Amino acid sequence: MFEYYTDQVEPFGLDESWLDVTGSCGLFGNGMSIAKEISRKVKKELGITVSIGVANNKISAKLGSDYKKPDTITRIEADNYEEIAYPLPVEDLLYVGTATKNKLHWYGIRTIGELAKTNPDILAGWFGKMGYILSSFARGTDQTPVAKQGWHAAVKSIGNSATTPRDLLSDEDVWLMLVILSESVASRMRELAMKCTVVEISVRDKDLCSFIRQRKLETPTCYSMEIAQAAFALFKASYSWAKPLRSIGVRGSNLVSADSAIQLSLLSNEENRERHERLDHAVDVIRDRYGYTSLQRAIVYTDHKLGRVNPTEHTIHPVGYFCSG
Repeated sequence: MFEYYTDQVEPFGLDESWLDVTGSCGLFGNGMSIAKEISRKVKKELGITVSIGVANNKISAKLGSDYKKPDTITRIEADNYEEIAYPLPVEDLLYVGTATKNKLHWYGIRTIGELAKTNPDILAGWFGKMGYILSSFARGTDQTPVAKQGWHAAVKSIGNSATTPRDLLSDEDVWLMLVILSESVASRMRELAMKCTVVEISVRDKDLCSFIRQRKLETPTCYSMEIAQAAFALFKASYSWAKPLRSIGVRGSNLVSADSAIQLSLLSNEENRERHERLDHAVDVIRDRYGYTSLQRAIVYTDHKLGRVNPTEHTIHPVGYFCSG
């Protein structure tokens, strides 16, 4: 449907896309006209409603699509950007995750407007190069192009790691941490509509000696427990508990598009895997709406300290977004 208006259609997650319709306005009218037509067609052909943001850049368009739901079209451009965007909470800005939000709050920055008015050099002092990007996002001046149809993000791997609140002393401790970290890694893959073909672990003991191990999977996956099980098998084959552990990490590598064709094995149960991936996605939706702790596995309650680790506080921004074009 979108391809009727432009070949610059860039997917974002499972159910969102950016469209650059600049070259189509002469045929179909301005951005608002095209948005209304898309909304009408989706409702008529699919029987569902969509929320659309119309803007002159990707970040503002995303902000507009989230501004009011459901079945709304919000225009955010130079003439009304400050009026709409500046009063919004800073976490409404794309890629301002929990850790970034908390740090900004600590510095007294709670709205997009306050972030926009902060000196970019000061933000760079707090966040490194990402500070300049956040400033651009907040001021509505992002110029990252919408990728053309068929372009795939240059994301090669997605990982998460944590220095644990206490030393890891047993296989049970490691399994708990691998489950927590694998959930966050798999969730980010689903957000980018990707799967991994390699699972990697990184381990560091209390004396700061470390190692990395990886293994190739038979089938690409974004199922969190499958990633955790592969990571745990790697750990069991690689460590003999000479010393307690201080940190551990999980990474999914050699990413492929979630809709890539795969060679199935006669012994594999792809239907079962897809069912679990859909269940994981349902958990993502609930956590996005109500917070990470709104729905958790029972295993996190088996250890008071380790179970309180929040993997969403270890934010890694999707590399592919900043490398598009």
